[in-house]
Amino acid sequence: MAPFFVLFAAVTVAPIAYAAWMSLYREEALSGLGFGGTERVFAGFGNYSAALRDPAFLSSFGNIALYCLLYIPLMIGGALTLALLVDSALAGAKRFYQIAYFLPHAVPGLIAAIIWLYLYTPGLSPVTDALEGLGADWNFFGRDEALLSVVNVSAWQWIGYNMIIFYAGLQAIPREVLEAARVDGAGALRTALRIKIPMIRSTVVLTVLFTCVGAIQLFDAPKLVQLRATEMGEEWSPTMYIFNAAFKAHDYGLAAAASLLLALVAGVLSFVVTKLGNRWKAS
Repeated sequence: MAPFFVLFAAVTVAPIAYAAWMSLYREEALSGLGFGGTERVFAGFGNYSAALRDPAFLSSFGNIALYCLLYIPLMIGGALTLALLVDSALAGAKRFYQIAYFLPHAVPGLIAAIIWLYLYTPGLSPVTDALEGLGADWNFFGRDEALLSVVNVSAWQWIGYNMIIFYAGLQAIPREVLEAARVDGAGALRTALRIKIPMIRSTVVLTVLFTCVGAIQLFDAPKLVQLRATEMGEEWSPTMYIFNAAFKAHDYGLAAAASLLLALVAGVLSFVVTKLGNRWKAS
């Protein structure tokens, strides 16, 4: 196990420790006019306090909470539905559906961003042209529509991936259990709701956990939409706030502090989801 721990320390523990050290310092100009360079000054927990007092940082968590309310039920429900449908399909068609649903996740992120930017842009997208032909007026980059656009991109990318996880869990269900339900007269819907889903509770809980942790680290999809949706703001998500603090404002201490606060939220969220999931599995 030594190779694992060495790599884990090098790529996980060491960067976290370095970020913690950076979060305790800030850069200050040597002269009032800023021509004398900067020096690193010990700030203690000042960067953490600045992040927690920043309305942009706090509101970014509100945006992610609203995103999760829409995205998580859609993604989990969609992936579970597709997995149940594939599991009930003919044996010869299962492999085809697995590959077809997984393909969106296999598309590189940059290519996917270009595709969706094209599909969302009025005057270029056949989708917007079709909607206009039907008399519908929908702006994918509008103030109210931008959130739905972000949810759509994320769901398109991850439903197939999680469907494969659910499908693997369904394949582990003993066939004799399903045959017994069929003999007792249970239909396909009742079998799915009363037998299949309860027997893959652990898989569902694990997927919800990974989805929640991934959701609070959202960056690609909102950054894509924000390129055109100016009302959305450049600090819509916590990761966008951290990106701007580090690479636009060059305030690496603030970015490091915000990153560790985000990691703390992810840890607390993981604990809560795990506890609730264990209660559901025990019920």
